[in-house]
Amino acid sequence: MNEDKKTESRQKNVPKEQKHFRVSIHLVLLAAIVLIAGFSAYRLYIWNKGVPSDYDPNYQTTDFDTEAMDNIIPLAPDKLEGHEDDGVTTILCLGDDPFSLDRGENGLSELIAAKTGAVVYNGSFTGTTIAAQLDEYNDGYIMDAFSFSYIAKSLASGDFELMKTAANYSYDEAFPENTAMLASLDMNAVDLICIMYDASDYINQRPCDDPNDPYSIVTYTGALRAGVTAIQEAYPHIRIVVMSHTFCHNINAEGNFENADRVDLGHGTISHYLQKELDATSECGVSFIDNFYGAINEDNYLDYMTDYIHFNDAGRNLLADRFVQCIFPASKEAE
Repeated sequence: MNEDKKTESRQKNVPKEQKHFRVSIHLVLLAAIVLIAGFSAYRLYIWNKGVPSDYDPNYQTTDFDTEAMDNIIPLAPDKLEGHEDDGVTTILCLGDDPFSLDRGENGLSELIAAKTGAVVYNGSFTGTTIAAQLDEYNDGYIMDAFSFSYIAKSLASGDFELMKTAANYSYDEAFPENTAMLASLDMNAVDLICIMYDASDYINQRPCDDPNDPYSIVTYTGALRAGVTAIQEAYPHIRIVVMSHTFCHNINAEGNFENADRVDLGHGTISHYLQKELDATSECGVSFIDNFYGAINEDNYLDYMTDYIHFNDAGRNLLADRFVQCIFPASKEAE
């Protein structure tokens, strides 16, 4: 029997059910191919068509999704060696208008005291800056005696004669009172110094830094480094916390408000000052609380400020909460 006849014979012997089964497999495969091709074509159609976007270019939100640049550094245990703890948490606040303009129950230092249970001293001076105006002190500009580096130097040395003399020429009655308080304060009893200046250095066009002199007192970060270092060397047991400025406006020559984060007055915008301040505090090993991104910003400032730079009661309360959350979190949780 030749090969063709054998094949024909085998085909005849195959049951009808098997013949039908083989045909069904072919149909299933064909159907699967058609389904896959159809599904792929549908997906390609959907992809080409796209989906409606929910983006609205005119939508505005009050949410501020930028992460705060807080840098909280605890005091090293060895800094407390030889220091006797009196059991009372004592805080000294240094700065300008955020602390000085309201000294009542809604004042920033008073709110910090209420929220922490600490004894808080307010050693702030209205209208001052971190950086000095002049390289060397001159009686023609007494405000330099109340800039941060000069105050820190007086606290570290215990010599307040320059500040007392300058205070006598001040039209602000609080200047001699605050100077006398600082001069009489027992710094060995102080546990923490909280430093906060608004954007006055930016407004007064103080340079951010001097690459040739990182401790130049006529620069924003130089004066901060010089002052913090002086306190650290004299009183290593004191923890230092720097609270940054918030969002504000500049008032130009025409009397119009200008967004300080968009206007460079010669040494950068306020966000540039913020970054420089963060860098300086990191170098000095002290804590930094970012109020620019973490508290009062371009989106919410109308709720917390009375004008281009000063705070209302809600603003001071928010700043006090930021301080407590970062430095005394247990106090905030207990409320």
